Amino acid sequence: MRSKETNLATTRPTTLQNRKSYKSVFSIVLLSSFLLFGSLPVSAHCDSYDGPTIKDAIKALETNNVNLVLKWITPEQEKVIIPLFNKTYSLRTGDKEVYVIVEKHFFETLVRLHRETEGAPFNGLKPAGTTKMIVQLSDKALESNNINDFLVKLNTHIGTVIKDKYEKVVALEKMKNNSPEKGREYVEAYVDYTHTIEAIHDIAEQSGSHSAHKH
Repeated sequence: MRSKETNLATTRPTTLQNRKSYKSVFSIVLLSSFLLFGSLPVSAHCDSYDGPTIKDAIKALETNNVNLVLKWITPEQEKVIIPLFNKTYSLRTGDKEVYVIVEKHFFETLVRLHRETEGAPFNGLKPAGTTKMIVQLSDKALESNNINDFLVKLNTHIGTVIKDKYEKVVALEKMKNNSPEKGREYVEAYVDYTHTIEAIHDIAEQSGSHSAHKH
């Protein structure tokens, strides 16, 4: 069994080691950021009214161009969406209350079918503004053609989260053998910290596999 001094020494890197460790984690985070947002936005993004799927659907109805939404579904699903789109568009100038109902049905059907292509459930449309801020920022980066500002914000946020988890483990390590309760508290923090790092590593290892991040 290691002495207390040895144990503490191995769990407390020097300031320089800390900086190197954080810098290494930041590199993984940046790579993971590209993989996470390189395909499509993350969880529930396409379910919301301010998500890209419904934005395309609204534009399609405004311009009578169903092709704008076909990218979100498979060729086989077009036989459902195209007739529904045509029906919805034909009612645009009719009764407004009826159109609102039909339009929502079109949005729901489009999103549901898209979610099916992802193997993900559909639990209804979400209001605009419910998408996580980090995802909204990823969209703004695309709109402004500026990834650098987004990466700074993302890097700062995730770096802070990881650093907080790390420092919690270091602090609890001092008392982990004082009692079973303190030991369990340490283990919980340790598992949380290591699983976070492992998750980032796994994302990087998957080389951007779209199945890793349903949206």
